[in-house]
Amino acid sequence: MTPGPGPASGGTVPGGTAPEGAATSAYFTDAVTLTPAPAEHFDLAFTAVTQPCPWPKAYGGDLVAAAAVAAMRSVTDAKTLHSMHGYFLRPADIGARVRYEVEVLRDGRGYSTRQVRGYQNGRPLYVCLANFAAGEPGGAFHADVTEVVPDPEDLPSSRAYLEERAGGSMTEESKAYWSAGRSFDMRHVPGPVYLTVEGRRLPQQAVWVRPFDALRTVEGLTGAQRDLAALAYVCDYTILEPVLRVLGLAWADPGLVTASLDHAMWFHRPGPVGDWLLYVQEAVAADAGRGLGTGRFFTRDHRHLATVVQEGMIRPA
Repeated sequence: MTPGPGPASGGTVPGGTAPEGAATSAYFTDAVTLTPAPAEHFDLAFTAVTQPCPWPKAYGGDLVAAAAVAAMRSVTDAKTLHSMHGYFLRPADIGARVRYEVEVLRDGRGYSTRQVRGYQNGRPLYVCLANFAAGEPGGAFHADVTEVVPDPEDLPSSRAYLEERAGGSMTEESKAYWSAGRSFDMRHVPGPVYLTVEGRRLPQQAVWVRPFDALRTVEGLTGAQRDLAALAYVCDYTILEPVLRVLGLAWADPGLVTASLDHAMWFHRPGPVGDWLLYVQEAVAADAGRGLGTGRFFTRDHRHLATVVQEGMIRPA
């Protein structure tokens, strides 16, 4: 699960390289820096440390991205990750190690499949299947961006938007986290849903995302693999926001609780993550305390890199 805003409980991560409070992408690269460990349940194992955030439990994208990296590091024949399907079972502690156990389910000529389970405090908290493809000749097509959106340079950063604003359950810690603690600059169209629902209550939004600085090298990964992990990491921050928007809910609404439940992602083609990407999102359904959102990542020249689908718990006060 990925808890939404709540009481501040931040801090620094033991061994981390990201300076507390700095606008840096090192939080992401720290989150996906894995250490090999003896396997206890399956074929391979790694550990990673969850990164600081001001909510009671760790950010779910830490788990998604670290599991993706664990799966990628178990595939040695140059196949590329093309899909992941996962469930959040329990919340993760902040600043603590998670053990990622990898089961080698299949290695074929064209495709390979892995199961990854994340364990903390002796219990599974995240599980996913990851599939890899060798690639082969075939036709090419991708959906295009139909929305007309302002350029990111014409939109305020989260830091600029929040600088003179306050209210609801927002604390100085959560304000600093939204502004600089998520490794990526995020610029919303229409305006964000941090404190109020900016704009009309429509089931769509778009978010420009870009790392705060050049992504660092991650041990055990190629640059292309690190960029796939970056998409897996950043996608979870805003995927449920179109559902909040259409319901008229904001992150700082007192008593609001959200949690990621399950998550699927498809990686269609490689692309650099160092420049602005447009994350086009839509709410599909909301009922019975759950909401479903979809998202698509596009480069500035409209190449469709990846597609995300996630269902989450949304519990207003």
